[in-house]
Amino acid sequence: MKLKFCGAAAVGLLVGACATHADWLVTKASRADGVIALSYERNEFQRPDLSEQEAVQLAAQKCRNWGYKGAEPFGSQSTECLSRRGFGNCGSRRVTVEFQCNGSPSQQ
Repeated sequence: MKLKFCGAAAVGLLVGACATHADWLVTKASRADGVIALSYERNEFQRPDLSEQEAVQLAAQKCRNWGYKGAEPFGSQSTECLSRRGFGNCGSRRVTVEFQCNGSPSQQ
């Protein structure tokens, strides 16, 4: 009985650490500054399956909607802890990448 429980617990941990789907969400946008921030959230066991190219395309589309030519990442990402667990480790976090719109915006 004890062996079955340990086996089930091990499977649960392995499944929890698998890649999971996550979507990029716009969390900050300023047409005047030409800046867009995209974020996703994950817990400490998730390994999100994200495409950086999708993020670039999403940011570029938002910038084009404002009249810019496209977007490029600033080159770094920030991570914010949203909740802490009992021993102080971060339970869930938000990862954010900022993009700069490029080209002169059209006057609309």
